[in-house]
Formats: sequence, structure tokens, C-alpha cells
Amino acid sequence: MSRIGERKLTIPEGVTVNITGNVINVKGPKGELEYKFSNLISVEVIDNTVVTKQIKENAKSNMMQGTTNSLINNMLIGVSTGFSRSLEAVGVGYRFGVSGNKITINAGYSHPIVVEAPSDLSVTSESNTEITIHGIDKQKVSEFAANIRKIREPEPYKGKGIRYKDEHVRRKEGKKAA
Repeated sequence: MSRIGERKLTIPEGVTVNITGNVINVKGPKGELEYKFSNLISVEVIDNTVVTKQIKENAKSNMMQGTTNSLINNMLIGVSTGFSRSLEAVGVGYRFGVSGNKITINAGYSHPIVVEAPSDLSVTSESNTEITIHGIDKQKVSEFAANIRKIREPEPYKGKGIRYKDEHVRRKEGKKAA
């Protein structure tokens, strides 16, 4: 039995949920998201709550019930409040430059790296070493943040690199003198 799949998801105020066949459409003040779920699962809206149920109980439908429930929960949160992910650049000369939907990243390479943000995400700069990515789709926000982090991942000796705001980098001890 799926524990996450059994939870009832409360629909926030100002959000509408429409289900047609195997497609769920969630519309809210921040935007609109759509998801095509498995035919092993049935999704119903009952008294301002969304409920996921297994059509036939087996291991595959058990997994899909929990996954579908989590994805619908993320959709409900996304269209009502949205998601954000903060990144910071640590190191001498490491910085971000945001202009429109282009991010210029100086991360210790011989040239600056220019990354273009997808149209449905917005990037704001708190300072020249911190940026925040905002959007309604949790997967897109997290994937874009991970791709920016991948440009120069934090290294364990000095801690330099691009990291998430709340990330703790485990530090290693360097070489010992003879």
C-alpha cells in the first residue's frame, strides 16, 4: 500500500483542477500546468480535495500512485505560491550577471559563460554573487538550478564553486607538510 499515494491533497483557494481522461489540468493565479498520468491510477476531485486511487493493486500501480500524488501536490503548490531555488557563487572573481533572461557567469574560466533562462522561469539577482530562480514547475526550476551549479561544482578543499544557498560543502584536509 502506498502511503504517500493515499494522502488527500487540499486544493488551495483560487486554484481550479480539471480532469479529462488521463490528463489533469491545474490552473491558478501564477499559471497553468498539465500532467498526463498513468492509466493504472484514477484521480478524482472530491469536496475540494484531490484523491488518487489504484485501479488494480500491484507493485507498479502502487509506485505510480505515490508518484502521481506527489506530482499533483507540486502542481497545486506551483500554481498557487510557486517555487524558487537560490544559488551562490563562492570564490575570488566568481559572480553572476543577470540581464533579462540571460545569465553571465564568471566562475574561474578564461571566458564568461552565458546561459539563457527558459521563458517560463524568471531569474533575479540579490547581489553579484547570489541569484534566485523562480517558476511554477518544480522540475524545471530544480533542473535549471542544477545545470547552473554544474558549470562549476563546489570543490572540497577550498569550497570554491557555485552552490545552492542552503548547501553544506564537506571540506577535506589538504596535503600535510613532510
